[in-house]
Amino acid sequence: MRMNPFEQDLSARLAELSSAGLRRKLTPLEGGQGTHIQIEGRSYLNFSSNDYLGLAQHPALKAAAIRAIEQFGTGSGASRLICGSVSPHTTLEARLAQFKGTEASLSFTTGYAATLGTIGALLEKDDILIVDKLVHACVIDAARLCGARLRVFKHNDLEDLADILKWADAQAVGEKRPRVLVVSESVFSMDGDVAPLKELVELKDRHGAWLMVDEAHATGLFGIRRSGLAEATGVSGRIEIQMGTLGKALGSSGGYIAGSKSLIDLLVNKARSFIFSTAPVPAAAAAATAAIELVSGPEGEKLAGQLWSNLESLAGYLPQQAKPTSAIVPILIGAEQAALDCAQKLRDAGFFIPAIRYPTVARGKARLRVTVSAAHTEAELASLGQALLAGKVGA
Repeated sequence: MRMNPFEQDLSARLAELSSAGLRRKLTPLEGGQGTHIQIEGRSYLNFSSNDYLGLAQHPALKAAAIRAIEQFGTGSGASRLICGSVSPHTTLEARLAQFKGTEASLSFTTGYAATLGTIGALLEKDDILIVDKLVHACVIDAARLCGARLRVFKHNDLEDLADILKWADAQAVGEKRPRVLVVSESVFSMDGDVAPLKELVELKDRHGAWLMVDEAHATGLFGIRRSGLAEATGVSGRIEIQMGTLGKALGSSGGYIAGSKSLIDLLVNKARSFIFSTAPVPAAAAAATAAIELVSGPEGEKLAGQLWSNLESLAGYLPQQAKPTSAIVPILIGAEQAALDCAQKLRDAGFFIPAIRYPTVARGKARLRVTVSAAHTEAELASLGQALLAGKVGA
């Protein structure tokens, strides 16, 4: 049957992706998240999940979600500003603010939505958004939507950032000064390295800029309460906007912004991704609250300790790799097809570690992104390490 022009266009685009080694497909899992997953009847050791503390299957989170479903049902019914703001949301936000050491917090359906809504609410076309080169794609999308002038500084390069901030200072016209927002991740999602948060705070303060830090991959791993790198470095109170997600180490779903009461009040009134979205399901909010209680207590301390111990064990098999600074261990391959081939060899051996390719990372920077969980056993880590050594990947 002859394709119509629309289908012809789609087919041509898909063929281009295939030829470049960039075409993706969904991989349906036959069970839930965990260190072992089932795909088409076969079990694989999973080293690709962001469930860093193994909480997605924790009995306390499941019980909290079940109780919320029994009391509040499966959906929220509407946006929070209409009639969808049920008590699990407000309970979560009060606990999040305490966890992050801020006056208030606001939950969103996803971290992506939290970022888009927040940057769009804070900045306008005459303002300036300055971002680390390796920030998440949602930050770039937020810049496009809000129309602010976008400037990108070299990854973790404080000198480059200082030069851009000096340029931003010069954009003032008389008494009118543009708003200047700097955005960085605390733990970078693809390289697993950490931002120099203390220095970033000092630099933005010197220039009167604001700072937004994405703690998505730091929550649960750093700090006495394990609330993130901002806590661990002692700068929580000097960061205007703390952003994070609930679906990684916290084992639930959603995103959040933590900061002053004025910030949260403004977001309730101006963040379009909050105003115009049906509220997150009550069960997810309840599970996230249970996760925060667990993470900030003795069990969370034990799990985080186990995670760091597991990372040390895996590092012993990867002598050419830098010592892990987070739960993310990137193994750089380079070419997209070569990364796909490595991922397939590991899958044939029983390991699930998909190749990460453009546009998630830069062209020619394709990699295996190994993520470690507190739930992995020593035997499982040894098995992966030996497989990597046998294939001379990351060794």
